[in-house]
Amino acid sequence: MSGMDRQWAIEQLDAFIHMTAYVASSTPGVIGSFIRGKSDEIAGQAQVVEHILERATPGWRARLRETSRKWDGLREAASRGRTQLQREQELREKLGENAPEISATNLHPWIWSGARSLWQSGHFVQAVRDAATKLNAEAQNKVGRRDVSETDLFKQSFSLDDAKSGKARLRRMTPEDSDTYRSLQRGAMAFAEGVFAGIRNPLSHEVDQEMSEQVALEHLAALSVLARWVDESTVERAGEPS
Repeated sequence: MSGMDRQWAIEQLDAFIHMTAYVASSTPGVIGSFIRGKSDEIAGQAQVVEHILERATPGWRARLRETSRKWDGLREAASRGRTQLQREQELREKLGENAPEISATNLHPWIWSGARSLWQSGHFVQAVRDAATKLNAEAQNKVGRRDVSETDLFKQSFSLDDAKSGKARLRRMTPEDSDTYRSLQRGAMAFAEGVFAGIRNPLSHEVDQEMSEQVALEHLAALSVLARWVDESTVERAGEPS
């Protein structure tokens, strides 16, 4: 959750929890309890809370409890999110898990934008598939091709061969006669093949399967590495200087 203003986020969650509390009627002769906040104010604050929870407790929607009162489920999620933000450091230290974290929102934008909507509803397999589809589409856009995709697309794009008409290349560094340049290009080709053969392709046959959030996050991280390589590469086209 790097980059998040934790204190601000906690204050926003507190505000929502406060306004969605039920209080006893103060009107003489009226028995019962009423929600503290106004409907429009609560709805507006709920929008902010949902965005905070997406960062603080990913997958919270899948755990949302159905209740008879409108805001109780989100109120409970907000309470859990507040505790997570307040005590995260303590929990990691006491439980022996004070290690670096990977935040899905800090992955390459192509990957998280492709996975986000399905990830938040707990559909991790489809989220990873959509992220891979987004990566493939962005790579096609960068080199201006629609005739190849996935493994073949990356193999040709990172090829050490010179660019040809209709077959642009991606260069991770300025082309030169060095082991470093050749290693970077071959590494990108091999990694892309591994990503699509080992992650993307098997998922296309697992329509009814699901995976854990942790495994899905690791898959997204692998896709993010490749996305960053593609995004940061320069494009070499036939007849143009590299």
